[in-house]
Amino acid sequence: MNQHLRYALANARLQATDLAARLAVDPKTVERWLQGRVPYPRHRWAVADVLQVDEADLWPEVAGYRRTISSDIQAVYPHRHAVPQAVWRQHFASAVREIDILTYSGLFLAEDTSLMLTIAQRARVGVKVRVLLGDPDSPEVAARGADEHIGPDVMAARTRNALMLYQPLHDVPGVEVRLHGTVLYNSIYRADNQILVNTHAYGISAAQAPVTHLQSGTEAGTAAVYLSSFERVWTSARPHPLKITDQ
Repeated sequence: MNQHLRYALANARLQATDLAARLAVDPKTVERWLQGRVPYPRHRWAVADVLQVDEADLWPEVAGYRRTISSDIQAVYPHRHAVPQAVWRQHFASAVREIDILTYSGLFLAEDTSLMLTIAQRARVGVKVRVLLGDPDSPEVAARGADEHIGPDVMAARTRNALMLYQPLHDVPGVEVRLHGTVLYNSIYRADNQILVNTHAYGISAAQAPVTHLQSGTEAGTAAVYLSSFERVWTSARPHPLKITDQ
């Protein structure tokens, strides 16, 4: 019997059938987990996210193995759209030093008014905000659109749309936006030492690709690789005034 999972369900005021519905699995599968069967990693991570607990609290027997893989890894989501909005909001709201965003358009962020307000609020209290968006006129942005089978012009239009939506941050001190023309292997969303990495896969939209939650620890850790990548892109990018005037 997995009493840890049973207690967590009770604390969340959920039934086994509720959890099955959230994860789109057969209720019998959840019952087997309650009886002691250890789920596959993707299901363990999803259950922990739904119940708002650490995986180790539900399956202590696998926590040690997970840590041997990388102590940086906090969670892995199968798709970006599987990351709860509450996670994104808490991620940026928790920043006390810096927020870094590296993507091509990141429209899912720019279109979320509450996220934009959160980022602006953090900047107003002294958090340094750096945003890297794709240069809509660059061949790299066009190529990404072609790779995703949406067309080069569509990807460029998304980036321009994102720039328009970021305009409210124009007059907020501490916010800087730059445009890059790099081949983007991952989108990076950093809040201090917490990093969400959206892996890119050829022919697959970013929303369908996995997201890994990393916690920056040592300079030789997994997270450090992505932080170094961000700095390289930032150095090579060109500043964008953000304020767009009528032609």
